[in-house]
Amino acid sequence: MIQITKLFEGLCTVKIVLEDFSEYLKGVMRQILDSYNIIIQLDDEPSDLAIIKKELSKIRGQLTVLKNKLKSKEYQSDDLVTLYKVSLYYTETYDFSREINLLSQIYYNDPLRLKNLRLLIIESLNDKKLIEKFQEIFNRL
Repeated sequence: MIQITKLFEGLCTVKIVLEDFSEYLKGVMRQILDSYNIIIQLDDEPSDLAIIKKELSKIRGQLTVLKNKLKSKEYQSDDLVTLYKVSLYYTETYDFSREINLLSQIYYNDPLRLKNLRLLIIESLNDKKLIEKFQEIFNRL
């Protein structure tokens, strides 16, 4: 009877840990989705460049956090593998820091260049359906 009780306690502990991890992932994904929505809603004003830089930094930081958390093979669900792969792909493929710095120094008053940069960033976040996958996984967690 004691072994069954210990097994049950162990299963409850595993369930609590997984639920906590799911809530943690939802929080990270919520921040990414919120930053994405902020970027989408900008009007391409000169002051928006600072917002783009800030929100893109948040997105890259949270993707790096996800990538590092999911790197260990401890978590093997299809959703978590998908999160890991798209996070890894984005952080290794896209970096707009050079473009943002150039725009902020030379073309900061050019709304068309700002719009083009913003659209490139939005397009990059939709590459491999990253945002769509995040939204679907967020809703399932």
